[in-house]
Amino acid sequence: MPFAPLLHSEWLKIRTLRSLVGTLAAVVLVTAVFSALAGLDGAGDPEFDPLFSAFFGVSFGQIAAITFGAQAMASEFQGGALRLSLSAVPRRGRWFAAKAAAIGAPALAVGLLTGCVCLVVGRAVLGDRADGPGWGEGLRAVVGCAVYLALMALFAAGLAALLRSGVATLSILVPFLLLVSFVVGDMSGNAADLLPDRAGQVVLHGTWDGLLGPWTGLAVTAVWTAAALMAGTWSIRRRDA
Repeated sequence: MPFAPLLHSEWLKIRTLRSLVGTLAAVVLVTAVFSALAGLDGAGDPEFDPLFSAFFGVSFGQIAAITFGAQAMASEFQGGALRLSLSAVPRRGRWFAAKAAAIGAPALAVGLLTGCVCLVVGRAVLGDRADGPGWGEGLRAVVGCAVYLALMALFAAGLAALLRSGVATLSILVPFLLLVSFVVGDMSGNAADLLPDRAGQVVLHGTWDGLLGPWTGLAVTAVWTAAALMAGTWSIRRRDA
């Protein structure tokens, strides 16, 4: 089967599952709400970063993004769906590439919308405090937000393909993002800068201290995502459907 119709069929699977569509909507809603709440605080903090305040909600919206990626991939391991998919597309690598593209593309589009909403909401809530970051920095953060959320969704999809379970994937990633990265990361010095979430979120900051810059941070996140997708590809190719 040519790649274009294969990609279309995988997109139809995602679009027809209401839970996945709802999860994508939650990315925008959760991120915007937490960004607005963050903008109401921190006025007296000398290290206050107006740009990151506007995009603070991404730290929570990414949970919805990884849920989307994990569940979209894990749905193939329920009720023999994967056997049906591979019977239509025997080339497993081609099928997995189409599945990843069908997950990454809407995640990127929703991430772009999320970034725009955060920038608008953040500037509205911050008021005079939003004078710091210029529109150039804002545009960088919007694009970075889209790329970051798409990479995290694909990271979760790769792990779900390896573990063959959305629940197992989320049981690992959610505590990692909410606890390990924040608590242990702050205690481990610059080594924490290489974690996938902390590296990727540098692009959302107006100023940063550490090993990585905005785009090198996203590159590190991309390496983590590529490793997860390679592991997922190996699992799909080597293990029984």
